[in-house]
Amino acid sequence: MKIIDLPIEFAYNGQKNIIYPSLIILNNELTLVDTGYTNFITLIENEILKHGYEMKQLKHIIITHYDDDHIGSLYDFKNKYPWINIIASETESKYISGEMKAERLVQAEDMLGKLPNEAIEFGNRFIQQLKNLKHVPVDTKVNDGDMILENQCRVIATPGHTSGHISLYFPSLQSVITGDAAVNENQELVIANPHYCLNIKKAEQSLRKIKNLKADAYYCYHGGTLTL
Repeated sequence: MKIIDLPIEFAYNGQKNIIYPSLIILNNELTLVDTGYTNFITLIENEILKHGYEMKQLKHIIITHYDDDHIGSLYDFKNKYPWINIIASETESKYISGEMKAERLVQAEDMLGKLPNEAIEFGNRFIQQLKNLKHVPVDTKVNDGDMILENQCRVIATPGHTSGHISLYFPSLQSVITGDAAVNENQELVIANPHYCLNIKKAEQSLRKIKNLKADAYYCYHGGTLTL
């Protein structure tokens, strides 16, 4: 088993950005963790192919949480590769499937009236992006402590950024895929976008929780891998 970063470069608001979805390889099967923004499927496919794998090997997609940069292309993946098993936390699955209105959309709508005039256009655009996301049923719903991927991966509940956020711990590799529970900033694990956290106190607790695992490698969606 191994984990690799899939660096995806793109422009956002006129600036160059990179996100790092993770690819887990286990017994010749692939698991993708998070799917980038809408229309990122080709970018991610190209990165997977570049590593010498084939898309028919993709068996699972794990979603760490409901944010448009993490689930944007989930519908496209499921539509193109219908055999894929989608895994998410019990809480986040309600937003991904459309069973409940997403927390992030509720937050964005609540904040809109408090934004300065120069930010209102961006706020409206962000809300529309969230509303345009297509819902997808979740095949496997997980909770804190569940073992998945042939018992090689432990689900770690890391709420704060969103209430049902999960990270993934791989004991045999001494590695953690953090989602947005932590970002790699100047070779240090810190909270991702504290002003967007739905519960900053829980986000701080979750950051301590994954740091306390004392892993050798932390695969961060923002900032890439931190090796200790």
